[in-house]
Amino acid sequence: SRKVNTPYIIPTPNTGNMKLAILSLLAGSAAAFAPSSMMKTSSTSLKAAEDLVGALPPVGFFDPLGFAEKADENTMKRYREAELTHGRVSMLAVIGFLVGEKVEGSSFLFDASIKGPAISHLGQVPEGFWAILLITIGAAEQFRAEKGWVDPSEVPVDQPGLLKSDYVPGDLGLDPSEVPVDQPGLLKSDYVPGDLGFDPLGLKPEDPEEFMIMQTKELQNGRLAMLAAAGFLAQELADGKGIVEHFQSM
Repeated sequence: SRKVNTPYIIPTPNTGNMKLAILSLLAGSAAAFAPSSMMKTSSTSLKAAEDLVGALPPVGFFDPLGFAEKADENTMKRYREAELTHGRVSMLAVIGFLVGEKVEGSSFLFDASIKGPAISHLGQVPEGFWAILLITIGAAEQFRAEKGWVDPSEVPVDQPGLLKSDYVPGDLGLDPSEVPVDQPGLLKSDYVPGDLGFDPLGLKPEDPEEFMIMQTKELQNGRLAMLAAAGFLAQELADGKGIVEHFQSM
C-alpha cells in the first residue's frame, strides 16, 4: 500500500471554552510563557505597586492572589480607584447603618415611619426617594468619569481576534503585543486615583508627604469600613436584628 501524507489542519477552537480552560489550567504558570515585553511591563508595574500608598508594615504590600503581577500601570490605577471608591461608599454605609437605626422612630424623615434593621430601610422608603437617589448617584458617577477617565471616543477600539494581513493560519509566530487590544476604563495620565478635586473644607495638604499620610488614613479607614459594612450585612441577614440592637444587648 502507498503511504499518503495527510496535511494536518489546525481546528478552530471555541473561543469561550479555550479561554476558560487556559485560565483554569495555566493560571499559575502563565507568566512564564508571556512575551518578554509583557513580563517587563508586569515587573515594572509590580515594583510601582509595591511603592503605592497604603502598603504598611508589618504586612507591607499585600497581594496574595497576585493581581499586581498581571496588571499594567493603568490597571493598577484602576484597582486603586476602585478600592478608594468602595472604601468611601463603605464609610458612608457604616454611618448610615448606625445613624439610621439609632434615630429609628424619632427622625424627621418619612414621618419617622422607617423601622427595623438597616438592611430593610430602603424597602420602606417612598418611591420618590428612589428617583432622587438614582439621580444623585448618576450625577456623582458622571462627575467622577469626566474627571478621571479618557473619553471613550479617544480610547483604542477593541478588535478581538485581529490577525495580521499576512498571517498564515497555523503559523504561531504572531506576537500578541503587536495586536491592538481593548483598553476599557483608560484613566487620564495625570489623574491621581480618588483625587476628584472635591475639597470644600480645604483639608487637602499642600505638602506631598502630608498628603500621602492623609491618603493612607483614608485607605485604612476605607478598608476597615468595607469589612465592617460586610459584617453588618451578614449579621443582620443572619438573625434579622439591627446592629445597634446587637451593641445594646452586649
